[in-house]
Amino acid sequence: MTTTPAERASSLAAILDHWAETTPDGPALTMDEVTVRWRELAERSRGVAAALQGAGVEPGDRVGFYDKNSLEYFEVLFGAAMLNAVTVAVNWRLAPDEIVAVADDAGLRVLVVAAEFADVARRLEAEVPSLEKVVVIEEEYASWRDAGGPVERREASPDDVAMLLYTSGTTGEPKGVMIDNRNLGALLARSDELGFTLDGAAIVGMPLFHMGGVGWALWSLYQGSHSVVMREFDPRRLLELIAEHRVTHVLLVPAMLLVVTGTPEAATADLSTVRVMVYGAAPISEELLEVSLKLFDCDFYQVYGATETTGAVTWLRPEDHRADGAAPPRLRSAGRAMTAVELRVVDTDSELPVGADQIGEVWIRSAQVMKGYWNKPDATAATVTDDGWYRTGDAGSLDAEGYLYLYDRVKDMIVTGAENVYPIEVENVLMRHPAVADVAVIGVPSERWGEEVKAVVVRHPGEQVTAEELIAFTRERLAGYKTPKSVDFLDVLPRNPSGKILKKDLRAPYWAGRSRLIG
Repeated sequence: MTTTPAERASSLAAILDHWAETTPDGPALTMDEVTVRWRELAERSRGVAAALQGAGVEPGDRVGFYDKNSLEYFEVLFGAAMLNAVTVAVNWRLAPDEIVAVADDAGLRVLVVAAEFADVARRLEAEVPSLEKVVVIEEEYASWRDAGGPVERREASPDDVAMLLYTSGTTGEPKGVMIDNRNLGALLARSDELGFTLDGAAIVGMPLFHMGGVGWALWSLYQGSHSVVMREFDPRRLLELIAEHRVTHVLLVPAMLLVVTGTPEAATADLSTVRVMVYGAAPISEELLEVSLKLFDCDFYQVYGATETTGAVTWLRPEDHRADGAAPPRLRSAGRAMTAVELRVVDTDSELPVGADQIGEVWIRSAQVMKGYWNKPDATAATVTDDGWYRTGDAGSLDAEGYLYLYDRVKDMIVTGAENVYPIEVENVLMRHPAVADVAVIGVPSERWGEEVKAVVVRHPGEQVTAEELIAFTRERLAGYKTPKSVDFLDVLPRNPSGKILKKDLRAPYWAGRSRLIG
């Protein structure tokens, strides 16, 4: 039974039903040497649904998945959707204690887990009272899935939660973001612009416990495109997969683009089939963007959003990346609001909208804004206003034409004396230095100014640039109060799975034992 795009976007199960009927022999997913076609994916997902139902899973129950990217994730995702149950993809990079806390908070009923995480899974069995069934992928999963049995499918409403995604925890304990079917339907509608086709293919290289991974995969699957899944990101393997599967669509965070463009094989890789490159989730330097545009030579989209907004809500379109476009290049911008998305920048004290080009906190209102935080009504109320505005915590400005410019997290703003410094402005200058490969700017205590600017720099291999040279470089290009007063060097900056720099980890040693002087 074929469906309209709106019907197909009504639930995850509807996506699978549509393509299993419309193009049963078309490739849905590939990982390593295994390709699963739409009919087979539907059969496997029905098997998971039957097994979950046999384990007592009811609508609204939480089903956990604890593995790196794999084909089994999609079987569990769609199988749970057939029962109107909720999928919880566990961040396998968390420490065991954190994973226990997430599983307990979610109230997992069933957990599908990889053998390499079996030790932690045993802890979950012992310490999570709600957990009744653990299925190890490499052991009994296939027989459990293929045992057969009837499936009493449950219809899903727009308000029903489809998945819990736990935030990265860069600013505190992870919170379960409730993504309902209305949120997903609004997200899926965005994919129309990107030109996915039945004969195209998309690389899924971001972790599937992150909206950048699962949201991107769902964009591709919703459009019937072939999704090529990487268990973990590897730049050389990514280049090989693009050529091998004639990949047309790629999504990478800037940290990934930095590695890919610096890989020697990139210079000779066959990237001719790539039509669309989507990037976002973290700031990008102008230098890296220019190198990436030259390497891939395709349409670039920058996207901005959050887990709480079910992914992207703004984008910088290809014409804004081209010097010969109708409008001047705005490569520092995160673009304009997508259709049916409202943007507002407000004063952090009064919460009243500020004027064009004035910096404040970015607020978003859209059907993509989450249902709320699981079991945290107070946190939900503090984050989403009564009239539906999501407080992002990001500092930004809107120009007269509606282009959004992002600076930093509001809390990351450095207050030095009476002046506000947005780290990204300093970072952009430092990234222009030929010896700098990566950089983060933070505020550290100052007896005189309250805070002062510190840069933490990763040098390109073989470069020996000194702190004094970098400070002098910025002094020529920035106001004095924005210039770093000190520079530290690291081999690599700490990042979370979405590529965001963990500035709280960089700041922690300097602020230990004392209260910060700003929020």
